[in-house]
Amino acid sequence: MNLQKVGELLLAAVVLVVAMIGPTIFPAAQAGYGKMSTLAKELLIPSLVLLVIALAISKAWGKSRFLNLVIAGVVSGVIATIALEVVRELGFRLGFMPGSLPKLMGVLLTDRFLQGPALFSNVVGWTYHFWNGACFGMIYALLFGRIRWWFATIYGLVIGIIFMVSPSVTALGVGYFGLQFGWGFAVTVTLAHLAFGTVLGLSLNKWFNIDSSNVFNLFSFKTLH
Repeated sequence: MNLQKVGELLLAAVVLVVAMIGPTIFPAAQAGYGKMSTLAKELLIPSLVLLVIALAISKAWGKSRFLNLVIAGVVSGVIATIALEVVRELGFRLGFMPGSLPKLMGVLLTDRFLQGPALFSNVVGWTYHFWNGACFGMIYALLFGRIRWWFATIYGLVIGIIFMVSPSVTALGVGYFGLQFGWGFAVTVTLAHLAFGTVLGLSLNKWFNIDSSNVFNLFSFKTLH
């Protein structure tokens, strides 16, 4: 393995760690490991700074393919989150969801749980929610790239299942899979994450002309312009 490949793998490892931090702080806070506002200051914000540094280094090293890969993951993740929200909003309007999770995350991030949602907390919550989608997009792009689009559908389903058995859901008092709230909760979350994964896979397939399956040879892929 040459030094160029080692450098790419190190950059990928840094970005993967950063991408895992964002989606982790909400369930960590719900599990009692600290206030979400504190975890954001101690982990989320530094991770964003680290990501900027890693991307700046990759640009300085001329790793344009790596940059394109990360950007594709971020953009595809955001687009996929829009698809997820369409399904989630429909489920909420049908009474299958107990409330707006982004708004809850917003009041926790801004330490306004007792006061309730406000415009600023809602903006923060929704931004964090879409950043989580971008993080999952980065993780998928770096680990799998462009393989069969339906593989991303499975990826989305796995994320949904983990979410429904995590403290993110159980701490809401609705039990595992939200079954104490009603069967519609699990159906809505499952369909929403299937939509997320499917759109993520289709979007990445549009971005890249690649056929491999893991981070160890992703960086030889040619991007579509």
